[in-house]
Amino acid sequence: MTSLPTSLYTAAGVRALDRYSIDRCGIPGIQLMLRAGRAAFAELLARWPSPQHLHVFCGTGNNGGDGFVIAALAAQRNLAVTVWQVGDSAKIQGDAATARELAMREGVSIQLFTADGWDGAQLAPGVIVDALLGTGLGGDVREPFTAAIAAINASGLPVFAVDIPSGLCSDSGRVLGAAVHADATLSFIGLKQGLFTGAAADHCGVIRFADLDAPAEAYAQVERSARLLNLADLQSLLPPRKRSAHKGSYGHVLVVGGDHGTAGAALMAALAAGRVGAGLVSCATHVEHVAAIVSRAPEVMALGVRSGQELIAALARASVIVIGPGIGQSAWAEQLLAEVLRTDKPLVVDADALNLLASGKAGASRRDNWILTPHLGEAARLLGTSNAAIQADRFAAAAALQARYGGAVVLKGAGSLIAAPRFEDNGIAVAPYGNPGMASGGMGDVLSGVLGGLLAQGLSLQDAAELGVCLHGHAADLAAAANGERGLLATDLLPHLRRLVNGVGVNAC
Repeated sequence: MTSLPTSLYTAAGVRALDRYSIDRCGIPGIQLMLRAGRAAFAELLARWPSPQHLHVFCGTGNNGGDGFVIAALAAQRNLAVTVWQVGDSAKIQGDAATARELAMREGVSIQLFTADGWDGAQLAPGVIVDALLGTGLGGDVREPFTAAIAAINASGLPVFAVDIPSGLCSDSGRVLGAAVHADATLSFIGLKQGLFTGAAADHCGVIRFADLDAPAEAYAQVERSARLLNLADLQSLLPPRKRSAHKGSYGHVLVVGGDHGTAGAALMAALAAGRVGAGLVSCATHVEHVAAIVSRAPEVMALGVRSGQELIAALARASVIVIGPGIGQSAWAEQLLAEVLRTDKPLVVDADALNLLASGKAGASRRDNWILTPHLGEAARLLGTSNAAIQADRFAAAAALQARYGGAVVLKGAGSLIAAPRFEDNGIAVAPYGNPGMASGGMGDVLSGVLGGLLAQGLSLQDAAELGVCLHGHAADLAAAANGERGLLATDLLPHLRRLVNGVGVNAC
């Protein structure tokens, strides 16, 4: 897997990098555009070495200018190439106009795209280059670009996106009305944070990066907005164990949960905590579940509790508490959560424990030593907003959750986000691991156990959250690579988690 830079930027940040390179470092804008076109053309040929025909869809801005350079380079190589001009060519100015003139001098055929009667099916076999709309898109896509995007998506041809798939918000990863579905995307100068979360997973394909030889001083002057995590870089958080180690050296995780019918959730969390290296693991659940848990996992110390009062002794023995997997929202669950919140020990709060927290029934609503792990719906309830509002800007939602509730927050989903106490200095972290096979029950329970197991071994909230999310996602990727995404179960991750925490199978992002 090709490594990507760890620094991510908003559209404004990328524009600042671009302007600094031009205004302060003296690199002409057309030179950057030529570099972008060359890099894109090289990447395209590396992926599709002998395209029968290149269909380059160009807009009227600088993204279109990159497309014109690609078309000119294709013509120089005697490749069949057609530019489909979308929008009024009279609006093309500056460096983009210069690039268009270059394509015309190379004899590139430039055809005006019209939506009437067009469904994309009439394109000759080959590869489509999406150079319609770049990072400057401020609102929803409008005609004729909407029709062009629909035609590209309906063509059935492979699609290569220049800088960002047209219609995808570079800051949030949401679709601005309509967006191109690309097979590959080459991003320039600064990686856009929106490429790695939300709807981006359905639109970007394989992501690559070209810095266009932008000067180092530009990156020193422009602050990043987020960080792309790399599991290989996080492995140092789990150093080799001392030969004199014993089970008390690596903490005691107590998992609290498992209402009637959902004992498996608590068990999966407990198993995951053990598989990532916790020294001791206990599980507090309904009395009726104890025998089943012990028979399935004799390493887990299972105890039945009928009330919060019966939980006190177990809380005293634990070093980290994971609460929520399968806990439900009954009076029993409320009692257990209330008792857990009276402790000063590190917590991982998941599932219905988050919903109880959002309802105000839990009492405490902020602390500095917990990790909250909401999915989309839970995040919306915690912030008193809608699912759509969360998805519209996942970065803002993660920051708002951390600001309101403290500690560290893992906003789960495609491109999980981590906002921790230091995120304002380091940027919200993005985990580029995971796959659609994880859309099955129990995945969040395994994650909560992983986080608890890492906290028990002495990792900070931020380190545990970042490493834990990457371990969880990459374990799922390994499991999917072995047997496919469909039918992937949460417990399939457990053997891969053990290998990963021992440094086996770790790849860079």
